[in-house]
Amino acid sequence: MATHLITGAGSGIGAAVARRLLARGDELWLLARDAGRAKELAAAFPGARTVVGDLAEPERLSWAFGHQALPERLDSLLQVAGVVELGTIGELTPKIWNDQLAANLVGPAELTRLVLPQLRLARGHVVFVNSGAGLDAHAEWGAYAASKHGLKALADSLRWEEKPNGLRVTTVYPGRTATPMQEKVHRQEGKEYDAAKWIDPESVATTILLAIDLPRDAEIKDLTVRPGA
Repeated sequence: MATHLITGAGSGIGAAVARRLLARGDELWLLARDAGRAKELAAAFPGARTVVGDLAEPERLSWAFGHQALPERLDSLLQVAGVVELGTIGELTPKIWNDQLAANLVGPAELTRLVLPQLRLARGHVVFVNSGAGLDAHAEWGAYAASKHGLKALADSLRWEEKPNGLRVTTVYPGRTATPMQEKVHRQEGKEYDAAKWIDPESVATTILLAIDLPRDAEIKDLTVRPGA
């Protein structure tokens, strides 16, 4: 039985991954931003354990984890959570920049740092769910894309640094996926949302499981997933 720590399990891709792993009998630890969210996750995923810590406040994660039980070893850290706020460079305020950089980049970096000992013990796997915006930035996506380009750099550096410790690192770049975040994006773009046009979160979950289930003689470094025709 493998042990996984998942962020973003409350909806979308993270929830799909959590359901699949729980169904096959793995041990789940789910990161929740606050105690209320932790209760919701515990109810949604019976048998899973929760850890409270807000990725949007990375400077407080160490303190929060110091007051809670954590797994002794981790076979995978699945970083799925993220936030988005669109706007032109001329409109985006420092707060909007900082909020997205904290939740999408600095928070995941700090979470990784804090659980590296458990990952090293298990020769584990870190998966970053990035975005197509992490490869190509478009108008009004500047702050979000910057955070996701940074997340790619984090993953690439971590892969080189932790290779001697046996860690594998994978970045998944989903295109537009039918999640609550995508609904928000459509509202900001002023477009009608049709979930049927976009990738099912279960399909992205399948790619994540492919990466972590791959035999130890191989590693998927980068995996791009796009909506079908």
